[in-house]
Formats: sequence, C-alpha cells, structure tokens
Amino acid sequence: MKARSLIPLGIVAVAAVVAAAIAALAASGSSDAASVQKTYRIGLVSDVGRFNDRSFNQSALEGLQRAQRTLKVRGRPVESRQTSDYVPNLASLARQRYDLGISVGFLLAEATNTVAKRFPQSKFAIIDYSVNAPPFKKNKNVQGLTFATNENSYMIGCLAALMANQAGTKNISAVGGIKLPTVDIFIAGYRAGARRCVPGTTVQIGYSQDFVAQDKCKEIALNQIDQGSQVVFQVAGGCGLGALDAAKQRQVWGIGVDRDQKSLGRHIMTSAVKRVDQAVYLTAQAIKNGTFKGGTDATFNLKNKGVGIGRIDARVPKRFITRMNALRPLLVSGKIKAPSKL
Repeated sequence: MKARSLIPLGIVAVAAVVAAAIAALAASGSSDAASVQKTYRIGLVSDVGRFNDRSFNQSALEGLQRAQRTLKVRGRPVESRQTSDYVPNLASLARQRYDLGISVGFLLAEATNTVAKRFPQSKFAIIDYSVNAPPFKKNKNVQGLTFATNENSYMIGCLAALMANQAGTKNISAVGGIKLPTVDIFIAGYRAGARRCVPGTTVQIGYSQDFVAQDKCKEIALNQIDQGSQVVFQVAGGCGLGALDAAKQRQVWGIGVDRDQKSLGRHIMTSAVKRVDQAVYLTAQAIKNGTFKGGTDATFNLKNKGVGIGRIDARVPKRFITRMNALRPLLVSGKIKAPSKL
C-alpha cells in the first residue's frame, strides 16, 4: 500500500517541476516580448544636402547615432536625393509605424505637414522650424525643434569684429544660403554683436540662393573679401564650404556654422554651433520617456546648451575671448536681447 501511494506523489512532484519550468519559460517569453515592445524606432529624413554635408544633416545623424548607443533605440537614417523624396521618405516611416519621424530642416516643412495630416496617429518632429509657422497649424502630432542661434552668433560677431579691427579694418561679412528666418537669425545676431564690440563695423551680407552648390558661395565670399572683409561667416550649409574655401584661399578668417568646422583648417576662427545632434537625441529620449509634446516648439539656446561656440583658433588673443565670453551671462539673463531679424 505504501509503495502504491508513492507513485502518484512522484508524478505530482514531476508535474510540479514541469509546470514550474513552463511557467518560467512563459515568464521569460513575456519578458522578451516586453523588451521588444520597448525598443523604440526613430527615423531621420535628410534634406537634399544629404548626411555627408559636414554640417546640418551630419550633425542630425550623429544625434541619432548617439541615441542608438545610449538610449538603445533603433534608428533609421533615410537620405533624400531630391525634394520629391521628402514625402515618400516620411510616409514610409509612418507606414512602418516608426515611433517618430524627424525631418532635417525647414526645407521639409511642406512635406512634413502633408504626411502628418495623412498619418495623424504617427509622431513627427522638424528641426529648425516652428509648428506655429505656416504651413503648420500647431499640428498635435508634430513638434518644432528651434534654436536661438542669434545668441551664439552675437558672441561670435563680437569676436569677428575684434579680430578684424586688430587687422586694421572694421569690415566683416556673412554668406547666407536662401534668405529665410532660420538663416537671418544667425546673421542678425552676428551683425549686432560685431557692432556692440566694435562700433562702426561694416557687415557685408550676401545670399547664394542655394544650400548645396559650393561655387556659388565661394564667388560671393571672394567678392566680399575684395571689398575688404577680414572674416567670412558661412550660413549656407554645404554651399558655405565654398565660402570657407574662399577665406582660406585669400588668407582671411572663416567662421563655420551648425557644427564645429575647425577641422577644415587653420583659417577657421571658430564656429556658431547649432546642437542639432542634441536636439535629435533629446527628442528621441522624450519619445522613449513618454514626454514628447506635439503641437509645441522645443527651443535650444545658450542656457540649455542647445547652441554654442566651437573650438577657437589658438591665435585668437585671450583678451578677445574673455570679451566675447562676458556677453554670455548677459544673453542668458536677458540683459542683452540679440535680434532675430535683420
């Protein structure tokens, strides 16, 4: 009788072990499923300058790559070779149910608005453009990522004017791409800062009407240098590399834009850095944390380190750098209000 009674107990014990194993596997599977659900997917669509522009698009890509490394999101950079690519590239991210599609630059404003309306359940962000500006109507699924580049450009204008004045002239210049608010905000701050630190400074301004063709920007910069400019500030993305090349050729100073462009050579005095990489990274983080706010603008400025000053050439006198840096707390506190329009 005792032997017979042990058999069902053994079976029960084995069954319990098997059940526990199955439960463990089920729990593991559930955990894996949850892990998959938490892998957020972020898409990034370039403008026609493409990701190798050594400027705006490249900086955005670096931000996505940083998010992939540290936030463990899955990133997908999508390159646009022509303007007609914008809508299909953004739409493909929405159809594949990416958690966020980021448009690199104001050139994609119309396309972003079109796709955001077509896919109201998808989330989008657009770099360097406000959702309060046309064609947007505070779309609830789009966030604008804007930059107070008039602040760091104000500081750089001061430095440029001091350097030009040291060379015996009060003449500097800026080469813009297309005359748009996102271009003029740099130049407005640059001109105001220059005139604050060296009253009477002439600031030549020219536009290439292009963000890609380097020869157009180079020609404008050469003309400015012929007219006495000692410092050329490029605000034209890939096209602006031509302006910096003109500065190198004529042995005057060049100032980079969007990202630190000191690596281009000794002729680069410094750069007006727009932390596009930081904007992309923080926006990806907001998606992951559930704090993304469509229908609003996120502004990046000196205070939150969304804009800044690139590396400064060692030949720039320290007293000039000190003079420039003294402007920072005044800009952050609002005691100095850098203009955003020309």
